Amino acid sequence: MKNLSRRNALALGVALGLVSVADTAAAEAAVSGGDPQWAWDDEVDRLLAGLLDRGQVPAVNTAMRSWVNNDDPLPSGLPADLAAHLRKANELPPWADRTKLRLAADFNRRKDTYLFLLYGLGSGIMSTVIPREARSVYWSAGGADMKDRAAKTFTFGYDLSELTAFEPAGQFVVTANKTRLVHAAVRHLLPQSPQWRAAGDEQSPISNGDILVTFHSLGTFVHRKLREWGVPMSAAQEDAFLHMWQVALHLLGVRDEFIPQTWAAAYAQSAQVLTPILSPTREGRELAEDLLGLTASIDLGVTRGFLNEFVRYVLSDAIGDWLGLRRDHAAAALIRTGWPAYIAFREGLLPVMPVGFYLFDQFIRALAMLFLNKGTSPTATLITIPTANRRD
Repeated sequence: MKNLSRRNALALGVALGLVSVADTAAAEAAVSGGDPQWAWDDEVDRLLAGLLDRGQVPAVNTAMRSWVNNDDPLPSGLPADLAAHLRKANELPPWADRTKLRLAADFNRRKDTYLFLLYGLGSGIMSTVIPREARSVYWSAGGADMKDRAAKTFTFGYDLSELTAFEPAGQFVVTANKTRLVHAAVRHLLPQSPQWRAAGDEQSPISNGDILVTFHSLGTFVHRKLREWGVPMSAAQEDAFLHMWQVALHLLGVRDEFIPQTWAAAYAQSAQVLTPILSPTREGRELAEDLLGLTASIDLGVTRGFLNEFVRYVLSDAIGDWLGLRRDHAAAALIRTGWPAYIAFREGLLPVMPVGFYLFDQFIRALAMLFLNKGTSPTATLITIPTANRRD
């Protein structure tokens, strides 16, 4: 099942909650102003290629260890061209609305129970059936150490979801800028990997289009699931949540003209660029097993069968089958009946605590700790620029 037909893609999209009939009708007008799949981050790409070719990256990584909070001064000793770029890039775009960003931060705090689950078991595992993303992760240096890779991924999501994410004392603006540098380094390095070239289908990884695909597997997917699960959200909260992601995409180097301006546009764009490309790969299956194995190694209070079935519940049985997740039908039945009741009770829509409430609560709290501890410790996880690809 290497490629999905349009009909099968639509069916899978409906199962994932990524696409509806109305979305497909609007999808034709979703992306305009050029093709994001052929747009990269040219200025930063040239900058990182120069740093790598001159052997300056190890010193840069050392210098940037102290650069964590948004209001931290730039480290001394950075190459002049890198310092000039960061002075320009390490700030919010002029169109950023701080009132909306603060509302988004409050929304993240209120809904963190669902966000941790959807980002971790939903988006995290979905990334392994996005072929280009799975291959880029697998064959880059980070793919060889998934525990470290997961910790850095948790850092990105944690910093974005923090109450102070975009405030001076927060960390997300710096985290996004470091991630942007990492992306540029990977774009220079991966084309030198014979394994990536043999498996891939693009001349350079992590285009604007690829970053948008990742956004739809995160922000758009989460928004749709919250709606599908009946989690109460005001129109202002939904708009603020989208605005948070719009600012994040800008900070990652996506051109403003490619960033969806409404949830309707985001859904339509997702129907075009994400749903049709979902497919299993050897690299993706290995990454999924690594991620689920890492999650299962922490005491979540549940069996691996329960974990597998929650992935199937959040994503789909089709994706569960692609990844070879063993079935646990008793756990599946518990999740199908217990999770909606859990949400209803948490949201004050069910007066009596449902059976299994504590099981779900313990499960979610343990997942949340992966974010709150950033996978390893309460301190900031170091984001370092790679200097090589995966060797094996």
